Amino acid sequence: GVKESHQMTIFRIIAAILHLGNLEIQAERDGDACSVSSEDKHLNNFCGLLGVEHSQMQHWLCHRK
Repeated sequence: GVKESHQMTIFRIIAAILHLGNLEIQAERDGDACSVSSEDKHLNNFCGLLGVEHSQMQHWLCHRK
């Protein structure tokens, strides 16, 4: 009973969440900080699927504010 356009949106969100779970986050400074590689293919796929800016997502995944 769900429209095909809504189904595709749901599938895109689920795929993005699955890619987010595969991100490789590297610890820095004895675990006090972290970073995500700008060339991580899962981050690229996540940003492409949701249409968010790559550099902003890379930054905010590692900062609390």
